[in-house]
Amino acid sequence: MTNNATTQYVKLYEDCGEMICSHSCDVMNAPREEALALLRENPLPRRSAEEYKYTDMQELFAPDLGVNVNRLDIPVNPYDAFRCDVPNLSTLLFFVVNDSFYDKALPKVELPEGVVIDSLCRMARQRPELVAGYYNRLASRHRDSTTALNTLLAQDGLLIYVPRHVKMERTIQVVNILRSDVDMMVNRRVVIIAEEDSSVKVLFCDHSADDKVFLTTQVMEVFARENADIEIYGLEETHQRNTLVANTYLSLQRNSRIHHNLITLHNGKTRQTTRLTFDGEGAECWMNGAVIADKEQHVDNNTLIDHAVPHCQSHELYKYVLNGNAVGAFAGKVLVRQDAQKTLSEETNQNLLSTKTARMYTQPMLEIYADDVKCSHGSTIGQLNDKALFYMQQRGIPLSEARMLLQTAFITEVVDNIPLEPLRDRLHYLIEKRFRGELSKCEGCKLCK
Repeated sequence: MTNNATTQYVKLYEDCGEMICSHSCDVMNAPREEALALLRENPLPRRSAEEYKYTDMQELFAPDLGVNVNRLDIPVNPYDAFRCDVPNLSTLLFFVVNDSFYDKALPKVELPEGVVIDSLCRMARQRPELVAGYYNRLASRHRDSTTALNTLLAQDGLLIYVPRHVKMERTIQVVNILRSDVDMMVNRRVVIIAEEDSSVKVLFCDHSADDKVFLTTQVMEVFARENADIEIYGLEETHQRNTLVANTYLSLQRNSRIHHNLITLHNGKTRQTTRLTFDGEGAECWMNGAVIADKEQHVDNNTLIDHAVPHCQSHELYKYVLNGNAVGAFAGKVLVRQDAQKTLSEETNQNLLSTKTARMYTQPMLEIYADDVKCSHGSTIGQLNDKALFYMQQRGIPLSEARMLLQTAFITEVVDNIPLEPLRDRLHYLIEKRFRGELSKCEGCKLCK
């Protein structure tokens, strides 16, 4: 059974399936029919679905936007026009234009032996056994219709592979650029693999190069093998006509660690789904999120931390600051299964509404089936403290500056949890500019407006 928004994508695949597959690769084509069946059985959800009660997927996917199934070349030279500099942070800079890895002018850097940062399809042709062993393995665990839609239509993406015992010292910076002369839907795929005893840091920066309507779906699968260490940072700075539906799936093996950080500074409508599973004992994760929204912006974060094995730790902190008519939502669930003894879990969601018209929905959840655990969760929603504002004005601080200082202080805790110090300093600067109402475009950026 399908519904209207789902029907147009099912029909798109029925009409253009051969073209979609011909411009992709065997590994990505293999699960398409299964995704099509799932999408027909489970249409894109409305608010009546519990996991999507704060964001109507039917509404987000209703516009009939163009999809570049024929892989027409869209002219852009990001190396000439775009700089996302983080002072004092030396990065390996790569670009993804819409859903395509930009390979026309790769950075002149020698990667450690065995490390791969490349097009998902190109590597699927060169090393099919590697890509096939990971692609869609985590995403297929969850019968999610938005993930199925991405699996059905995605034609390429990004692969980051770090072999065993390799410690990546420099941060990999991936700038996702949305570029089009017409309104467009983009379907992007990302696979990150850190083999045993390896480490990698990845910074994703999302930007829109054109003032067009963009609907982006992204599915990211992250594999932390035994004793691996992964840091992932996502920074969204797009515009109000942009819609992002991103699903991230993370798997932690024995004694691995993941830092997962999402920062939303500018957007239109964003739905971030994060599903993290402990698949090996002794693993630990930190999940941090910071959201600054105003005007009519909408940000919905839905997280699940699945403690499937014993002796694991999870630490989760999300903070929102909402102005104008912005809408925020957070639904975070920590699941502790029966055998997951000695679990330690902390989940906190704190929210600041700076206007009477902003709205926040929060739903922290604990579901525990083990008895030897230490778990806590909590949520708060508040407004700016009038007494603090009055106190600061009495000492000569203008009201606008006082509001900015209080909002910045509120969200600082999330930023201070970021291990990467140069990025932490840069975010403090960008967040202050954001609260001052200034555009926080990257240094030297010619595409941002």
